[in-house]
Amino acid sequence: MNYHDYKKCIDACLRCAAMCNHCASSCLREPDVKMMAACIQLDMECATACYAAAQLMSLGSDRADEYCRLCVDLCEACAEECGRHKNEHCQECAQACRDCAEECLHMVAA
Repeated sequence: MNYHDYKKCIDACLRCAAMCNHCASSCLREPDVKMMAACIQLDMECATACYAAAQLMSLGSDRADEYCRLCVDLCEACAEECGRHKNEHCQECAQACRDCAEECLHMVAA
């Protein structure tokens, strides 16, 4: 596969990573930060995995699929956790994570 084959997935991963970073940062400003601890942790883990997957896909790495699988797992976990919170940033993050997981699943299946 080349860059153009990966482009949709790369874009979804980068959007998700940015949204996860925004969500984590926003969670830190919530009144009860301790209640948001799991969300913040998963946001940071998910963003890291998404950035790594996007980077490897852009390089055309043979290991990109492995990272996409990890990305699916973390995106699904992050979407579930963020989906539990009513905050707008959490809901937007959950949607970005679901979208990214879907794109990564397509990439792994290709």
